[in-house]
Amino acid sequence: MSSAKPRRKLPIDGFVIAIVMTAIIGSIFPATGPAVPVVDHGVTVLIFILFFLYGARLEPRETLDGLKNWKLQGAILVSTFVVFPLVGLAMHGLVPWAIPKTLYVGMLWICLVPSTVQSSINFTSIAHGNVAGAIVAATTSNLLGTFLTPVLALLMMSTSGGLTIQASSFLDVIIQLLLPFVLGQLSRRWTADFVTRHRKPLKFVDQGSIILVVYSAFSEGMREHMWSLVSPASMIVLTLICLVLLFFMLWLTWAGAGWLGFDRDDRIAIQFCGTKKSLATGLPMATVLFAGQPVGLIVLPLMIFHLAQLIACGVLAGRYARQRETTQ
Repeated sequence: MSSAKPRRKLPIDGFVIAIVMTAIIGSIFPATGPAVPVVDHGVTVLIFILFFLYGARLEPRETLDGLKNWKLQGAILVSTFVVFPLVGLAMHGLVPWAIPKTLYVGMLWICLVPSTVQSSINFTSIAHGNVAGAIVAATTSNLLGTFLTPVLALLMMSTSGGLTIQASSFLDVIIQLLLPFVLGQLSRRWTADFVTRHRKPLKFVDQGSIILVVYSAFSEGMREHMWSLVSPASMIVLTLICLVLLFFMLWLTWAGAGWLGFDRDDRIAIQFCGTKKSLATGLPMATVLFAGQPVGLIVLPLMIFHLAQLIACGVLAGRYARQRETTQ
C-alpha cells in the first residue's frame, strides 16, 4: 500500500464555506410549499447514491490486510466508538444549565458518528505519520460506523438524549444507507475502475449530496422555528463546548497513545483518525435516523465541530511536519 505524498495545503476549502453558506441560505430562504417534497425526494435519492459510492470505493481486501496491525486499529476504533460515546454520556451533566436538551442531543450525535476518511489521511500524510494505518483506520471506521452508529444512537439517544427513535427509522437506515452500501460493495467488479478513474468529478456528487442535506435540514428547522429554541448565549456556549471536546480528545489520543507505547508515526495516525468526526456520513445519517425530529439543531454541533477540527488538525499537522524536518 503506497503512502501519499505530504500535502502542505490544509484541506479547508470551498466545501466548508459552501456548507456554512447553505445553512445560512436554508435559514433565510427555506423550502416551503411545493418545494418541500421536491427537496425531500432529492435528499432521499442523493443519499442512496452517496452510500452506493461509498461501497463502490471501499476495497475490502485492503481493509482486511491493514487490520493485521490490530493494536493500532483497535486504539483508533476504541477512541471513536467507545471513548467518544462515554464522553458524550458524561456531557449529559451540562443539561439544562449550560445547553438545552436538543443541543445536547447534537453533542451526543458528534460522539457517535465515525471518523472522516480523506481529511484524516491528508493530515496524517502532512504530519509524516503512518499513512497506511490511517487509510485502513478511516475506511474501517466508516464501514463499521454504517452499522454501529445507528445501533449506538438507538441505545443511547432514548436513555440519555431523551429522543425517541422509531423502529421505522432504523428500517429506513437499512434501506437508505446499508442497502446501497452493500450494493456498492457487490458492484465493485463493474464499478471499482469507474469510480477510481472519475474520482474528481464524483467528488461533486458527494459534496452536492451533503449540501442538499444541509439545506433540507435547515429549511425544516426554519419551518419548525428552530432558532426560537436557541438563544445567542446558547450558541456561544455550544461553540465553546465543541472546542473543549475537540481539544480534550486531541490531548487524550496523543497522550494515551504514548502511554500505550506507540511510536510517533502511529501516535499521529491515532490522533487524527481517532478524533475526527465525519460530516459526510453524519449529516445524511442524521437526516434518515431522526426523521420528524429537529434535524437542523441536531446536526448544528457536528458542523461546528467539523470546522474546528479542520483548523486545529491543520495547525497540528503543520507543527508535526516542521518537527520532523528539523530532526532529519
